[in-house]
Amino acid sequence: GTPGLAKVGTRMLRRASIDVLTYGNAPETLGTLDSTRIVVRRGTEEVGRRVRRALGLGRVVVQLDSARLLDASVLLGADFTPRLEFHP
Repeated sequence: GTPGLAKVGTRMLRRASIDVLTYGNAPETLGTLDSTRIVVRRGTEEVGRRVRRALGLGRVVVQLDSARLLDASVLLGADFTPRLEFHP
């Protein structure tokens, strides 16, 4: 992936008042993603739509997992081109 991209995505979400617990690189086993995925872990699809509005893109998928202590996971894809300046 592109260095600093996850940090920029985190900033965009936090500016939209969305808590970000952690960020980093996705497992290499996923390979390069063409498109950004927003995976809802708890709650409804509206959780994912809120994240999508903050990022300006992303495909929302609901995969509920009550064992995870978060509402959604975001996997940034090659389509993610930040609207914010890079300041890693």
